[in-house]
Amino acid sequence: MSLSRRRILAGSGIAASALTLGPLAKASTAEEASRQPFRPHDWKSVRAQFLLAPEYAHLSNFFFASNPTPVREAITNYRKAFDENPYSFLDDNMFRRDEDMLWRDVCAAAAEYVGGRPEEIALTSSTTMGLALIYNGLRLKPGQEVLTTTHEFYPHHESIRLAVEKSGGSMRKIPLYESSLNFSADEAVARIRAAVRPRTRVVGVTWVHSGTGVRLPIAPLAAAIEELNRHRDEADRILLVVDGVHGFGVVDEDVANMGCDFFAAGTHKWILGPHGTGIIWAKPENWALLRPTIPSLMDKELTDAWRQERPPAGPTQAAWVSPGGFFAYEHQWAVIEAFRFHRQIGRARVHDRIAELNGQIKEGLARMKHVTLHTPVDAARSAGFVCFDVHGYKPQDVVQIFRDHRVIASGTPYAVPHVRLSAGIVNFPKDVDRALRVVRSLA
Repeated sequence: MSLSRRRILAGSGIAASALTLGPLAKASTAEEASRQPFRPHDWKSVRAQFLLAPEYAHLSNFFFASNPTPVREAITNYRKAFDENPYSFLDDNMFRRDEDMLWRDVCAAAAEYVGGRPEEIALTSSTTMGLALIYNGLRLKPGQEVLTTTHEFYPHHESIRLAVEKSGGSMRKIPLYESSLNFSADEAVARIRAAVRPRTRVVGVTWVHSGTGVRLPIAPLAAAIEELNRHRDEADRILLVVDGVHGFGVVDEDVANMGCDFFAAGTHKWILGPHGTGIIWAKPENWALLRPTIPSLMDKELTDAWRQERPPAGPTQAAWVSPGGFFAYEHQWAVIEAFRFHRQIGRARVHDRIAELNGQIKEGLARMKHVTLHTPVDAARSAGFVCFDVHGYKPQDVVQIFRDHRVIASGTPYAVPHVRLSAGIVNFPKDVDRALRVVRSLA
């Protein structure tokens, strides 16, 4: 009998143990609270699903997710099944029958969240892997360029650089704003449109900039690129690639309807999924443009072709791009529970809660004369980040002062760093108040 996912999740119900920063008694209390019946419309009940140390105000929620109870339990139950019978459990759920392959359930859960179809989803380990698979897989011609911005994080710039070096193409960066606080969506779109050249094959952007908190208008940008493509041959069509990780799980928009060609995001940040998980979304006609980089185990056509000593039949599909090798499947498959957790709360409610709390941070900082705010106050032009400077202090010193006061903040890892706070659905207004008190004390 197949050891199905449903049977495993209905099994022991043992929750995963977790390291915490607090005493053992507090950890036990948090564990007990996390097992109480989940009431998705009660923010206290939502918070109780996490084992986050209660003595801290956790305001770096974008970084590496603390997993809620159903995700932890799924990981534990899958791991237990692997430990008890590793060969049979993997064979039953990954190789034996096509309909029992659990990666298909992960793709279906992700597709429902993005507003697309399961066959449009590839599974990765991170945003970095996703971007690398996209750019390395594109058949760029010598002389073609990737147009990107000066605001991208290292993995995006580096994925482009490595790809164009191999293809003989080029990379060009442009700024989209001079002042992030006064960011104009219309100006950003106009700058990209004006910067496109006949040899531009790809435009690579980030949905939410982790260095400033600016949120780009992806749909209007996609519409502008679509207009430019009306005058181009299909082989020279401009492709829009989006690093979407810091909007994914925050912004209430259907990724599949924004108009981008490729969208990469980790699911171990705002989606609250297991560590080492992520997705790429693209429509079938765009998957056909890629060459797979890593051999995949997720489509029998590939292994059948290998056995028969022939090339795979048909164009590249999303499953062909999903990397093979044995993953930490207990993590990959438990992503299903993270998407379900979001659905239970409601994507719009998650969006509104994050906007409300980060709005409270921005409004408080904007009233302090010794603070320079870098993130737009308007929620439509930002998401889950608030970046700022405190006059007379280095960002890393402010981050340490926060930690000394049991507030978890971060510094942006860019050439010009800033202090960064990031409120999520595990927070309450009192957490924001505590952080603002610390900043106020530095006047």
